[in-house]
Amino acid sequence: MTPGTIYGVGLGPGDPELMSVRADRLVRHAAHVAYFRKAGRPGRARTIVEGMLRPDVHEIAMEYPVTTEVALDDPAYAASLSTFYAEVTAQLRDLALRGEDVVVLCEGDPFFYGSFMHLHTRLSDLVPVKVVPAITGMSAAWTATGIPMTWGDDVLTVLLGTMPTAELARHMANADAIIVMKVGRNLPKVREALATAQRLDRAWLVECATMAEERVMPMAEVGDRAVPYFSIVVVHGQGRRP
Repeated sequence: MTPGTIYGVGLGPGDPELMSVRADRLVRHAAHVAYFRKAGRPGRARTIVEGMLRPDVHEIAMEYPVTTEVALDDPAYAASLSTFYAEVTAQLRDLALRGEDVVVLCEGDPFFYGSFMHLHTRLSDLVPVKVVPAITGMSAAWTATGIPMTWGDDVLTVLLGTMPTAELARHMANADAIIVMKVGRNLPKVREALATAQRLDRAWLVECATMAEERVMPMAEVGDRAVPYFSIVVVHGQGRRP
């Protein structure tokens, strides 16, 4: 039997209208749709495609065993997720080997800090796997500020809020334009790093870009309130212009 294909379909930053034509077609015609989510939550990817799925679709909710309950550097974190990805891989592989195509819904772009990458590395030697790229959350975030991101020879640096404060500050101090992903509960650390690198006055916080709850404000005005997981810090470049 000819195996089916596993599709990693990028949904973009959150607004369904920003999905590609190919992504829209695959989602609407899929017989099997898989998506990641935290236990007890609907999942952002599934929420994006609400109303788009065929009535008889088979949904596969892939629920993370841990998210923030265990520290990233705890060996138990990696062990738990490794087992989880192995189990999910087996489930999707078996469907594909029965000749079934499966669409895996991916927030943003599948190859940019996405969970689908862990499935891709495990599945690509077993069954056909194809990836549908998408608009990233960071491009949606800088667009939301209404300010061009990079000019001339500006170098864009992408950082993670999970990094140590000193490392964040070091990279920020040497960067032209900056994106900080995975902000959420790491906001105080990111703010401290921006201040140390003398970039705080140029930084913007964008929450939930392109979604109904989108919010954009200067980092200096954010304060200590909690921010959503889907928050991105933007520092625009100031490079060469004609």
